[in-house]
Order: sequence, then C-alpha cells, then structure tokens
Amino acid sequence: MNVGSLLPWHARFQPDHLAVVCGDERINFSELEARVNRLANALIRLGLRKGDKLAIVLPNCVELLYAYRAAALLGIISVPLSPLLRGAGLVSLLRDSESTAVIASYALADALDEARGELPLIPADNYLLVGGTDVPGYRSYAEVVSRESDLAPAPVDIDGSDIYNIVYSSGTTGSPKGIVHTHDIRGAYCTMFVGSFRITPESVVMHAGSLVFNGSFVTLMPAWYLGCTYILQQKFDAVDFIETVAREKVTHIMMVPSQIVAVMNAPNFSAEKLQSLQMLCSVGAPWHREHKERMLEVLPNSLYELYGLTEGFITILDRRDFRSKMESVGCPIPFSEMRIVSDDGKDLPPGEVGEIIGRSPMLMPGYYKRPDLTSQAIIDGWLHTGDVGFADADGFLHLVDRKKDMIISGGVNVFPKDIEEIIVQHPSVREVAVYGVPDEKWGECPVAAVILVRPGAIAAHELKAWTNARVAARYQQIHEVIITDDFPRSTAGKTLKRVLRDTHGQTATTT
Repeated sequence: MNVGSLLPWHARFQPDHLAVVCGDERINFSELEARVNRLANALIRLGLRKGDKLAIVLPNCVELLYAYRAAALLGIISVPLSPLLRGAGLVSLLRDSESTAVIASYALADALDEARGELPLIPADNYLLVGGTDVPGYRSYAEVVSRESDLAPAPVDIDGSDIYNIVYSSGTTGSPKGIVHTHDIRGAYCTMFVGSFRITPESVVMHAGSLVFNGSFVTLMPAWYLGCTYILQQKFDAVDFIETVAREKVTHIMMVPSQIVAVMNAPNFSAEKLQSLQMLCSVGAPWHREHKERMLEVLPNSLYELYGLTEGFITILDRRDFRSKMESVGCPIPFSEMRIVSDDGKDLPPGEVGEIIGRSPMLMPGYYKRPDLTSQAIIDGWLHTGDVGFADADGFLHLVDRKKDMIISGGVNVFPKDIEEIIVQHPSVREVAVYGVPDEKWGECPVAAVILVRPGAIAAHELKAWTNARVAARYQQIHEVIITDDFPRSTAGKTLKRVLRDTHGQTATTT
C-alpha cells in the first residue's frame, strides 16, 4: 500500500475534476499532479532520496499539500512542524527528526537564521522559503520548482511498512516525541474513515484547522483516496467558514470545539447556510453537551464526535447514535478493540472507571528513536492512552477526562470536564477551561478560566457562586474564576491548559 500512488491514479482517470480549492486557487487533478511532480523533481535535485526526512514548517497553503504529496511519491518521510515553533523548540525537532531539507514560510527566516548553525544535516541549499520576498542565504520555493519538469519522476519502490511521516506530539514545546506513521497506516486512514463518515467520490471535504495537526489526516486521506474536492482554508474565520460551506456546498468537515463555538456565535450562523453538511465532526478536546444540543437544532442528522490519539486508537460517535449516546464519545471503529483497565491491568466491568487502552490497524510502530517511550505506551500490542473513562453496557466509551488534566484535591480525583459541563450552561459563558493550581491545604484546587459571550456579561464572583451552587460535590467547587478574552491555543486549536496553569494569577479579572 503506497499512498503516493493515489494522485497519479486520479490525474489519469479524472484529470479535470476539481481537486483543491485554497484561497483564490482552484486546481484540477491534472494540474495538481504537474505541480507535485515539479516539487518531487526539485527534491531529487536537492539530493533527497527514499527514507530522507523533509521538514515542512508552513501555515495552511497549497505548497504544504504539494509537499505531502511529493514526499509520498518519492518515499521521503515528511515531518510537519508547527509554524509557531521558534528557538530551541524548532532546533530540537529539526535535529531529532534528522531532517535534511526544510520547506518553510518566509516568516520563519529569522528563526531559521538562529537555528541553522545547530543543524549540520541540512545543507545550505536545502532551505526553501515559500511566499514573501527573497531573503539572502535562502532559496525561493517558487523559483526552485519552476525550473523542474512536470513529468513524473522515476518510480520508487515503496512498501506499506515504509514510513510516510513523523508527527510530533509536543506542539510548541521542545520535547521531541515523534509519532511514526507508515504508508499502511495512512492507507488505513483512507479506507476506514471513508466508511465511518460516509464519504463518497462526490463529497466536498473542507479543512479549517492547521494542516500540520494529525487530525487533518482524518479527512485528508479519504479525500486523497476517493479523489474528492478538498477545500483548505488558509486561516480559520467563522464568518468566512460559513460562507465557504454555503458557496462550495461542503459536505464533510472536522473541527475542534472552540471553532464550532465560534461558528455558532457568528452573525451569519444559520441552518440554511450549513444545509449541505452531511458530517460535522468534533475532535481534539471535549465537546460540551450544551454546545452539542445547540448545534443539533441546526444539523440534526450530521453530527459526529471523534476521540483518538495520534498514536493510533480511535472511537467515533456516529450521527445515528448522537442523540441517544450524547454523553459518550462513541465506540471503537471496525477492526479496533478497546478495554478499560485498572491500575494493575485488570479488565473492568461496564460502568467502572479506569484507563482506556486499545489497538487498531492505525497503531503506530513506535515513537521515533524512542524505544523506551514506545515500550511504556504499547504493552503486549495495546496502546495505553493515559486517559480515564468507562464503557457503558452497550460498549460505548464515556471519557471521564484526560488523565494529565485530573486534579487531586484532598486525596479525591476531580475531573475538570465535570465542572466545565456545569459552567458552560450559564448563558453568559462562551467557553470554559478548568484546571488545577497548587493549594496548601488541599494539594490542588480547581480554577475556571472563562470567555464570556460579551464583555461584562457577568462578574467573576457571580459566576463562581452560581457554579459552586450547582456542582455535584463540595470538592468540585471552584476556588477562582478568571475572565479572559481568549485562551492560549495550539496550532490545532486546542486549549493549552498547561499554559493557563503556568500563567495563573496574571489575568486581571478574578475572584
């Protein structure tokens, strides 16, 4: 199985079909293949061969799509990195991945200047910059590829077990943890998500989040496989998102909950504008019931939720079960298995809370160059997620919380999601993130950071009192409410609770 073979197939059998829409560009499969071939030939001229690593440090743009395709064609291992990376974090991941070439945005030129001296594996000519104007010491991506032939390079023998990409889970930090995905794994993404989300060759798939986030491959790979039209938003804007869905008749979209909340609060939000959507799937963070119920009023038969790890275990709450199992995150997809285990590894019965472990055809072979971490994560073929939940009598997974986010207060396990589900019900609250901070008496205590629907909608002390009167137990009572304009977020749009914890007490409106 070689995902690089998919583009030549579609370019041959449906050359005029619209393949990619990004900004003002509308590219059919014939032209897409030509552009990918030019880049592939350029990479060969730079000296890259099968098994070499290509770092891609770009915001959403067509060049990022070309790089993913060209790497697949040549057996080169793509290493997508966050364009927010700077300094030691950037150096660390470029070194850890052993990249020998970089395609980056011109906006990163200064950051790369600081890093280049520490990257001996990358020759001076192997830094290509996309967009902007010429920068001394770097080569223009556009100029380099323009010199190349648009004919396909010589075929490369690529096996399904060959590595396609390395995705780093460390976000904007410098702690390298490269998750390896093979061509077989990406092929499984192609076929398994097509069925799970009812994607067809006639579907129009849109992506509104960062393309370097692994969640993007959940819909990108089915689009590659079936030859769907793929619409890439260069940046997320709720109003533009809604207009694009209406204009392009988008059928399938995956979003993080904060984006869904932004769409629901946009002035042009309506059922009519979104009527083409057959699938809107939430991914990457808990999707609160209050928001699910509101979106159900607009899209009663199109909502999904995905829980999963880049390492390779996934459950999906299907649209047919969304109402009846709204409190769950679905069940394992076909060919996958799930268990809930105690601290000593024993299987727990339905309803009992324990660690979620699973296995599937998408399971990573391991962390890049880290057999120690791999052996901790995968034990006897089962991925230990580090997340806590339970299975109900029907086998549906109920995610209690992320284990790393759990608060231990007075020896009691406090799960932020339980408190967040209460706070988000207040009509003045747009988004909430609950996390633990040190407390001399209790060890940790819960704090709530809140984004309001409008400035001044409620005072922090009023929201604190309202919440503490409604939580189920005394230990769930919040110690403080922090009202803020926005949350720190990763490239994928996830709320960074660790950053909130680190900056605790620096926000103005508290009680």
